[in-house]
Amino acid sequence: MRYLPNSGSDRAAMLKAAGRGSVEELFEQIPSELRLRGRLDLPGPLSEPEILEFFRLAASQSSREYASLLGAGAYQHYIPVAVNALLSRGEFFTAYTPYQAEIAQGTLQAMFEFQTLMTQLTGMEVANASLYDGSTATTEAVLMALRATRRHRVLVAHTVHP
Repeated sequence: MRYLPNSGSDRAAMLKAAGRGSVEELFEQIPSELRLRGRLDLPGPLSEPEILEFFRLAASQSSREYASLLGAGAYQHYIPVAVNALLSRGEFFTAYTPYQAEIAQGTLQAMFEFQTLMTQLTGMEVANASLYDGSTATTEAVLMALRATRRHRVLVAHTVHP
């Protein structure tokens, strides 16, 4: 979930729309013994991955772990919250349906931006970002290794998704 800060006038407008004069009045229906009386006992400062891990551990104390039934290599992994903000920018998508070739324009724009940033950060002349998923990337890596080493066999860990 994104954090969307609100100005004082934004909060006042929301309270007015809710028919309340203050935040305390908004929450007055919650019994006082259930309300937070001080600051939360949270560690900090923490990086984004550390904060996510902290809350994952805290949530595990009050709920069971769940099994992910996502397949084909989909798994739980860390995605910075900035990714959502970047992906919601209009230049990374089009109004076309996914069944039309024009949808690729957003993907091409994202890859161009990524490659440009990588060359600026690393000082390299070129950067590649043409691989969409793990299986494609693995195949490309194997083919490149075969060409570069002139060998004819590749060792692949049994843990690699088939």
